[in-house]
Amino acid sequence: MILYHGSDVKITRIDLSKSKPFKDFGKGFYLSDNETQALDMAKFKSSLSGRPPIVTQFYFDLKGLSESGLKKRLFDSYSDEWLDFIIANREGYEVEKYDFVYGPIADDKVGFQLRRYKDEIINRKELLERLKYMKGITFQYFFGNDKAIKFLTNL
Repeated sequence: MILYHGSDVKITRIDLSKSKPFKDFGKGFYLSDNETQALDMAKFKSSLSGRPPIVTQFYFDLKGLSESGLKKRLFDSYSDEWLDFIIANREGYEVEKYDFVYGPIADDKVGFQLRRYKDEIINRKELLERLKYMKGITFQYFFGNDKAIKFLTNL
């Protein structure tokens, strides 16, 4: 299967040291199965840097990964379990680490919505609704270490 990474640089080699902490599924490399979503992310990053948007494609050996024995976490929809995982990672709580995580993309305003939730401006049910990606459900693929990244081939 083909996955996409939106940025303002061409990814020729995945370098996890450049990954940022406190993201939805933790510090790692993120891809989408939706090229439009990846392009939107690339355009956003481009707007910050002034460099052109770039979408890098990767072949993902899904069958190999499923047979790998890696520690995986899968979320097939927006749920309370997904929300708890997002909150824990975004807030920097100690959470169980995974090699690979698959689940829905949260809306880009995660930090803002989490602050509103912590300040009791919105409740948990409303938080879950507001974190749903507004352009329809799109899934993200998280690769947390080199063991998982070996199932990706740069195209």
